[in-house]
Amino acid sequence: MEDWTLLIAFFGANLAVAVTGAVFLPGEWYESLEKPPWTPPNWLFGPAWALLYALIAYAGYRFTLDAQPGQLALPLTLYGLQLVFNGAWSVLFFGMKRMDLALIDAVLMFVAIAATMVAFYPVSPLAAVLLTPYLLWVGFATALNYSIVRRNTPAKGVA
Repeated sequence: MEDWTLLIAFFGANLAVAVTGAVFLPGEWYESLEKPPWTPPNWLFGPAWALLYALIAYAGYRFTLDAQPGQLALPLTLYGLQLVFNGAWSVLFFGMKRMDLALIDAVLMFVAIAATMVAFYPVSPLAAVLLTPYLLWVGFATALNYSIVRRNTPAKGVA
């Protein structure tokens, strides 16, 4: 049976996280950075994240519907943790212009997503699979973040 209140709650939580991406925009600073040739065009990020947030929300909803009350705590804690890391990334990278801290956050987000998938799978394989595009995108974004850090950080000890 569908629970529209629960579905709206998951979409609302993801929307709240998505707001950080709308508040902390790339801007001139990002445009001035040296980026690898495989950097996606800026217009792609909005639609990609809209689809990913929908999948993330539905995965959380699907897991919660499929789980018994005693199965919720750890998986939903991991789910919430990956959302926290997700929301922090834009603040760190675009807001604070701390590419290095954003890279650490991206790695932690990747691990949290993978852990969420592992925790979801025994209860709801569908919910775990729905997070696969998100994990792949964050893996790609982490590699991109790393490449941007490497290209834009002066070498230490070089005069």
